[in-house]
Amino acid sequence: MSSPTLSVKDVVVTMGGEKAFLYIAKAREVAKKGIEVISFGVGQPDIPTFQHIIDAAKKALDKKFTGYTETAGIPELREAIADYLNKRYNAGVNPNEIIVTTGAKTAILLAIASYIRPGDEVIIPDPTYPAYGQVTKLFGGVPKYIPLKFEGSERGFKLDIEAIEKSITDKTRMIVLNNPHNPTGTVFTPNEVSKICEIAKDNKLLLLVDEIYDNFIYGEVEFRSVLLDPDWKDYVLYVNGFSKTFSMTGWRLGYLVVRKEIVSSIVKLATNVYSCPVSFAQIGGVAALKGSWEPVKKMIELFRKRRDRMHELLSKIPGFEVWKSTGAFYMFPRISKVLKKTGLDVEQFVDYLLYNYGVVVLPGTAFSEVAGNDFLRFSFATSIEKIDKGIERISKAVTKLLEGRT
Repeated sequence: MSSPTLSVKDVVVTMGGEKAFLYIAKAREVAKKGIEVISFGVGQPDIPTFQHIIDAAKKALDKKFTGYTETAGIPELREAIADYLNKRYNAGVNPNEIIVTTGAKTAILLAIASYIRPGDEVIIPDPTYPAYGQVTKLFGGVPKYIPLKFEGSERGFKLDIEAIEKSITDKTRMIVLNNPHNPTGTVFTPNEVSKICEIAKDNKLLLLVDEIYDNFIYGEVEFRSVLLDPDWKDYVLYVNGFSKTFSMTGWRLGYLVVRKEIVSSIVKLATNVYSCPVSFAQIGGVAALKGSWEPVKKMIELFRKRRDRMHELLSKIPGFEVWKSTGAFYMFPRISKVLKKTGLDVEQFVDYLLYNYGVVVLPGTAFSEVAGNDFLRFSFATSIEKIDKGIERISKAVTKLLEGRT
């Protein structure tokens, strides 16, 4: 007798969440005890949304622009997004190929929900941002995690192109590419991106591409958007948003770009999920794209300095293998030597730092149950002063843990 099929309710009960938010709650518990907490946890720029964006949204509110809008987003915003992508990548994006969403997460959900059916396989390089796999499971799909290759503190993380090709079966429907990459901070090389595009095209697969960190590039590796491929409309589902580049995390504004033939079907789904994006937030989005980019440039340069400082300090801690990330605002050091000597697993180590030293870092297991076991994720979206103080505490913690151990 065949086993019963899981219902959506069953799947939701078993879904994992985003562990970063779990550690926010833990940090608050520690702070209530009067301990100063330094957080390298949640991936959120510490700089407030730029003032010209706030001013535009305020004006929209003053004009009572507070009602429903088009589900796909107001025309002005869709045009601004198309202009941005076309000027930067010569992508040939038409405004009617854009769906504005309530954050990039919603864009991911719409893309996967529109194509993945029970039994479909989705190839996901691992470690990974959790939403891709969890949403895949929600719609009955099967995430297939393919580990990135960590080539040490000098060379960093690489896509395992051969393993990805070998993992394709007749059930494979989609490949996910997040570039620049969360949690490792990797900018995949133009050659790696081109090979993934070719694999998708050759095997007639969809490529779900998340480039939300596309402005956090520090120069060591050239960033190649998939939108530079003249054939992208044939197979790419493109996700981006405003949260990171414009420090608009709480505004919940993202977008999905797809070929125009399927927009109407996805819009029907969006209508049933969230009706429309927030009206006045969309006006802020227009101001973000059309206004001055100087604040963005200054933020990226500041983050570069923070990255360099974090790398310098973490590299001095015994047992830490630290690769200097090339994009996003994360560092993902391997600490297997520390874990082996102390007998702790990575989540126990993270709790030790939080409850004894008031420092929040995320375990690699927040992004993978296997490939993250020996890693920590640090966000350097915080001040140099906090980086100095927090890593000094971590250094003391590791020194104490390793005392008397060989």
